[in-house]
Amino acid sequence: PGLIVSNVDNDAGGIYVYSQSGAQYGYMVLWSLIPMTVALYVSLEMCARMGAHTGKGLSDLIREEFGFRVTFFIMMFVLFVNLGNVCAEFAGVASSLEMFGVSKYISVPIAGLLVWLLVVHGSAARVEKIFLAVCVIYFAYVISAFLAKPDWLIALLYLLPPQITRLVPTIHPFVQAPPFNASYFLILAALVGTTIAPWQHFYLQAAVVEKRVGPRQYADTRKDVLFGSISCMVVVFFIIVCTAATLYAHGHRDVPDAKSAALALEPLAGRLASALFALGLLNASLFAASILPLSTSYVICEALGFESGIDRKFREAKIFYSLYTALIVVGGLLILIPGAPLVRIAVLSQVANGILLPAVLIFILMLVNRRDLMGDRVNSKGFNWVAWITTAAMIILTLILVYTAFASPSSTGMGG
Repeated sequence: PGLIVSNVDNDAGGIYVYSQSGAQYGYMVLWSLIPMTVALYVSLEMCARMGAHTGKGLSDLIREEFGFRVTFFIMMFVLFVNLGNVCAEFAGVASSLEMFGVSKYISVPIAGLLVWLLVVHGSAARVEKIFLAVCVIYFAYVISAFLAKPDWLIALLYLLPPQITRLVPTIHPFVQAPPFNASYFLILAALVGTTIAPWQHFYLQAAVVEKRVGPRQYADTRKDVLFGSISCMVVVFFIIVCTAATLYAHGHRDVPDAKSAALALEPLAGRLASALFALGLLNASLFAASILPLSTSYVICEALGFESGIDRKFREAKIFYSLYTALIVVGGLLILIPGAPLVRIAVLSQVANGILLPAVLIFILMLVNRRDLMGDRVNSKGFNWVAWITTAAMIILTLILVYTAFASPSSTGMGG
């Protein structure tokens, strides 16, 4: 589940943000991927540890420790955010297949039916194997990046912290220090917002509980979470490198959506690179369209005490599967409405995501440090320092993103 939950957030909205980052600032955002890897691992590891040592999902624990009212508001926020993101995923399906001449009125209903059948008629083990196989398709972005023929030395140098990068021009004249202006901070905030999302924490903890991972098996789960966090950022690295070496290098500073990024690659890196980028977008959109409704169903059913889990039959978990079905149907239908405000939906879901994320992280930190829940598995002092600093940084960046979205809604259409 660690590998799946980390990589699924490289969805249609995420690919747009990474593409826009590379197009607008080239390699100058790459340094942020290392601290983001740490932030992703730290936040997800705490949820996996709670699931393994309490046997309860995150919604369950929040309801038991903080009351139903708090849980209800979180549940409504998650429902709103995830519905907006499900719309964005089906928009990604439509955009990617339109490049191959397939109408959205054909691609979206078929995609919705496929993801519904996968979960409703599959077991947890089978679904997990399919999700793991889907993770391999992200390798398409690696190939696209190589076809773009970037300067790998420069790309690797930009992974260094900005303080060191400022000194690098004495070694390599083409390396520049990041500008650190308002627009640059907005891109950093968008990167964080699309890479680390509230639904990931709820889904991961629920998956750990459903797999019956206990304290004895937790060491393997922790490695899984670490590997997932690193592999997620490796994919992000190659997407940014691909667009930096092509779009940024040729002066294409603005990318309206992920489809535009794929189309723009063709004259710069060749048809194969463009097609692989579109394939990656389709894969990411289908992947997220399966997981996001599933995460929402877990959150609401845990919060209200209903039966949940992929291993249960439809008649055993009617509310769980009905919610999953409703999210897919509503998300798909909204995309098929002529003139639907898709960018506005993505912006609003992103704003809600930014509001919800800090609250979820604080709840996680309060719960994981409760000795009556976790025993001697509470955070160590060092881990707490890293976790709270990470949380504070993420809160600041998400507040920047939320403020910018409210101040100028048209300036950002990034979902995640």
